Amino acid sequence: METVDNSIKPLNNMLIGEYKHNLDPKKRVAIPAKFRKEIGDKAVIAKGQDKCLFVYTMAEWEKVAEKLSQLPTGSADTRNFVRLFLSGANEVEIDAMGRILISDQLKTFAELKEKAVIVGVHKRLEIWNEENWEEYKTRLEKDTDMLAEKMGEIGAY
Repeated sequence: METVDNSIKPLNNMLIGEYKHNLDPKKRVAIPAKFRKEIGDKAVIAKGQDKCLFVYTMAEWEKVAEKLSQLPTGSADTRNFVRLFLSGANEVEIDAMGRILISDQLKTFAELKEKAVIVGVHKRLEIWNEENWEEYKTRLEKDTDMLAEKMGEIGAY
């Protein structure tokens, strides 16, 4: 007789959850303790979509960079995206307190102020201005049924 393992399995390196942290006067924000082991001692921060910052582990960044290097350069849109994305990226070290330094350029892009929200999104973290995140989340929550239907159409839900 075949046995079925219904035990809960750990999420393999998946980053999930929402955490609020302060941005200190030196423009540092703490990576939630839950994520520090996975992130390691270095990461890459890049401009993300919807006015947030993407934080990648070094291993995940290498995968992203490899995919970008394989895009056809004949398209102006592709060249422009790759230039903008890579030129805005910064390699950062995680200090002993688990903090990363946000550059002025990225702080301005993401409209970061005193409060930041760090969101786990599968293989990356996102850093949001707290107000922007709450507005974004509220907007999406109004469309939960429609989003679930679309995810169902592609077999993801």
